[in-house]
Amino acid sequence: MVTRSQFSKVIMIQRLIEYGKNQSFQPDFFSIWLNPFYFIRKELFVSIKNYAPMLSGKLLDFGCGRKPYRHLFSVDEYIGIDIETSGHSHENSQVDIFYDGKHIPFPNATFDCVFCSEVIEHVFEPDAVLKEIHRVLKPNALGLFTVPFAWSEHEQPYDYGRYTSFGIKYLFEKNGFEVIKHQKTGNFIKVIFQLSMLYGHLLFPKNKIISTLLNVVCISPIAILGIFLSWLLPANQDLYFNNIVLVRKK
Repeated sequence: MVTRSQFSKVIMIQRLIEYGKNQSFQPDFFSIWLNPFYFIRKELFVSIKNYAPMLSGKLLDFGCGRKPYRHLFSVDEYIGIDIETSGHSHENSQVDIFYDGKHIPFPNATFDCVFCSEVIEHVFEPDAVLKEIHRVLKPNALGLFTVPFAWSEHEQPYDYGRYTSFGIKYLFEKNGFEVIKHQKTGNFIKVIFQLSMLYGHLLFPKNKIISTLLNVVCISPIAILGIFLSWLLPANQDLYFNNIVLVRKK
């Protein structure tokens, strides 16, 4: 028979595990000690949170994965699609519909808006995909995209491109979108310290408990120093993490 004390411990462990999962994409202050991707994920989360209220109606989450930002959107319907063969496991994914990577399985003008985060760099032919997204959007529909600029290769071998602020603007405009707002996340100092934290994390063992402990001891001081220097030194965004792009279908 499970005692009340044992039950409480189980609940506490479950809450800690859930908190750790949330920290991966929704970093708070304590993530300095827990999350080796603190800088890039923190700025990405804040940016998406700021833009999410602009999207409404029926939303398409293109390349949804586990839908880590679903709770930020207040929409009538939220549909996530993804490709089945990719560089990441779908073990924790919340995909509503898998598609073939070429044709989005919805009629023309189905969606009021689209959200696509950290996906375009994994698309070998972005023009074809953006044309498909354009097709399934209603006239004047909004789209929120996040696309990395400074980051290491990941989800190999499905990692095909990096985009400057000028390149991403050109890509959207030539495929039928008007860029309404463009924002860069991070700056020179934060990128340097984030990449240092990433390299340290890659040296750690795969054991999650040991890796977390080493993160607290070895990586968190780098994060703290990076926060201090990014506050102290002038910000320069010639080197940055992500393009945050709000577009409208022409």
